[in-house]
Amino acid sequence: MANQQNQQEQDINALLKVRREKLKTLQDNGKNPFEITKYDVTHHSMDIKDNFDEMEGKTVTVAGRIMSKRVMGKASFCNIQDLKGNIQSYVARDSIGEESYADFKKYDIGDIVGISGEVFKTKTGEISIHAAEVTLLTKSLQILPEKFHGLTNTDIRYRQRYVDLIMNAEAKDTFIKRSKIISCIRKYLDGQGFMEVETPMLVSNAGGAAARPFETHFNALDEDLKLRISLELYLKRLIVGGLERVYEIGRVFRNEGLDTRHNPEFTLMELYQAYTDYNGMMDLTENLYRFVAQEVLGTTKVVYNGIEMDWGKPFERITMVDAVKKYAGVDWNEIHTLEDARAIADEKHVEYEERHKKGDILNLFFEEFVEEHLIQPTFVMDHPIEISPLTKKKPDNPEYVERFEMFINGWEMCNAYSELNDPIDQRERFKAQDALADAGDEEANHTDEDFLNALEIGMPPTGGIGYGIDRLCMLLTDSAAIRDVLLFPTMKSLQ
Repeated sequence: MANQQNQQEQDINALLKVRREKLKTLQDNGKNPFEITKYDVTHHSMDIKDNFDEMEGKTVTVAGRIMSKRVMGKASFCNIQDLKGNIQSYVARDSIGEESYADFKKYDIGDIVGISGEVFKTKTGEISIHAAEVTLLTKSLQILPEKFHGLTNTDIRYRQRYVDLIMNAEAKDTFIKRSKIISCIRKYLDGQGFMEVETPMLVSNAGGAAARPFETHFNALDEDLKLRISLELYLKRLIVGGLERVYEIGRVFRNEGLDTRHNPEFTLMELYQAYTDYNGMMDLTENLYRFVAQEVLGTTKVVYNGIEMDWGKPFERITMVDAVKKYAGVDWNEIHTLEDARAIADEKHVEYEERHKKGDILNLFFEEFVEEHLIQPTFVMDHPIEISPLTKKKPDNPEYVERFEMFINGWEMCNAYSELNDPIDQRERFKAQDALADAGDEEANHTDEDFLNALEIGMPPTGGIGYGIDRLCMLLTDSAAIRDVLLFPTMKSLQ
């Protein structure tokens, strides 16, 4: 086995050496492809194929990577891959000239070429370009994976996404679709009167979520800073400033583990709307998801991992207490004390920590017994106050807050509040978070004095929500892992 591997490495090294020698010969003959600075492309492959009736007989210029090549004496065929797909070109010595044809025969799979010629259909019915001119634009000095098998090693796919995009059409389609998803989100929100804004990534106080931040040092001011874990507190400052509908789509950073649904940097969207509450956020979310699915997929029926989820139907709405009663058989309305909560947790084998209060244990029950059942779009409402430090209390039941999370496929897709705008209440909740931090909770919030000052200036009643964009992209592209929808996911260094 070792001998076979050594032979393969020697063969590859020989091929790589040949490519460099070919480049040297071109350069010596004044044909250095890397000196070409531009090439005027008139069409893409699929534009020609989709409109052949109009394009037949017309001269077009395309550019792309050679993915296959058949040399047959005085005439050859090659297949060119560009942004939108691929197209065949017929390259004949008598059409492009003897010297150019001799050069063409030496081109390798992976080289980038420009081809100008007439659109026609071969005897076998394949739409092609009859080349009148072939220009080598870039010499590829590496060898692409064998085309039939593509690039199958997932680790290499993530580390060398540029190769993955060349070899796997599905990967390219996923990221084109991702771009369209984000574009459609913007289109919908802009149509609802929202304004897109940008807020700081480097902050002195990383608040707005329960997560451990990344820390860094700013040399110029000799200050420690953190990468943001949320967009919330700065966007709320803008609501205070009178910008009534704002949203931001941006990267946030959480110093946590890697798995199929988590990456330490990911794309979050948060939006805030003055003079509405969490009910308004539910309506907006339902309409937004339905709009994006229809625009991107052409249907509101989303199939993920073989399971159909109908986003066209009204989304279910259920309180966390009712959900735990439905799926765990425990009525939290009958749980009156922390001792009661601990006793039922012990009985049901739900693990908790000494610091956990009654509301925390309710949330542990929800995570343990409920989440996996929420396949169709479901709004889970009215969370316990202990896990919601930035949310308004329910006026008729102050142990709970006006908050919801939406679940699809058992995943949390978004998190929304009727935003707390009482600065006195907010200060008390920050104090509770500070106590948790002092006790060793690295995910606790810290008091943000400037944010409290903003609330004292006055923030109107506001609905706010945060969406995990990567998980939405996973659902709409039927991707198994978050790394499949991140162009360059975080990977452990090879060194």
